[in-house]
Amino acid sequence: MRKLVDNTKTTGVAVAVASAFCFGGSGPFAKPLITAGLTPLHVAWLRLAGGAVLMLPFALRHARVLRRAPKLLVGYGLFPIAGVQVCYFAAIATVPVGVALLIEFLGPVLVLGWIRFVRRAPVTPTAAVGVVLAVVGLVFVVELWSGLGFDPVGLAFALGAALCETAYFLLSDSGADVHPMGLTSYGLLLGAAVVTVVARPWEMDWSLLVGGVEMAGHQIPALVAVGWIVVLSTVLAYLSGIVAVRLLSPQVAGAVAFLEPVIATVLSWALLGEGLGPWQLLGGALILIGAYVAQRAAPATAPSAELSGV
Repeated sequence: MRKLVDNTKTTGVAVAVASAFCFGGSGPFAKPLITAGLTPLHVAWLRLAGGAVLMLPFALRHARVLRRAPKLLVGYGLFPIAGVQVCYFAAIATVPVGVALLIEFLGPVLVLGWIRFVRRAPVTPTAAVGVVLAVVGLVFVVELWSGLGFDPVGLAFALGAALCETAYFLLSDSGADVHPMGLTSYGLLLGAAVVTVVARPWEMDWSLLVGGVEMAGHQIPALVAVGWIVVLSTVLAYLSGIVAVRLLSPQVAGAVAFLEPVIATVLSWALLGEGLGPWQLLGGALILIGAYVAQRAAPATAPSAELSGV
């Protein structure tokens, strides 16, 4: 029995790492599409619409969730799905992928702010330490002493992604009795519908999709990059994330999810030539440590779901 439990945990960790890898690849494969001429909104639409189509069988299987939690589905589709994707892709259009994702991972810290100032519930001293570490890390990442080292609009979009990520925690907590497959599939469907109205994909330059994009100094078909962000960074990423939570626990799977910005930074360096300076690396480490501490130190009434990827 013990050997079976150990094997389950080993498999769960492997699946969680795979999920972090799939999520971490969304930015490095989306940015070349933006550089080639697609707008961030159009890239977000391609990801959400493609993911929604592939997740449609799961939506049909869990159709009852539409009657059980319609408000939850609307909120989930608007913020953790549509909001995160649009803000994140808009951010990476002007700032490095690693920087945008590190700022987004301030989500657990912002959750604690909600708990303290909106719910007016106390937070532990350990959680406060996590918040301080994350804020100091943010100062290093954006090089605040030099008047912001990156485009302020891009940084604002990255912070917007963090705010939408906060909604993921809060909505996941309120929807604990909703099947995760139903929540994910309908979140993608509703998110795709919302972004369709905003992005107006019928005005997109579709000819760009039959061309090539540059990665690692080579030209690859644009459809390969689209396929990656749809199949791997959306469908497989969400499905493997759900499997990881069930094999491990939300807390353990959430801890492994902190590999995502590390993977994204490495892939961005290898595929896009985007490197982070020593201040960004130090700040990134502080943000991840602070966010991890803050997430683990949140009170029992706070959301306990794992981080969702982008």
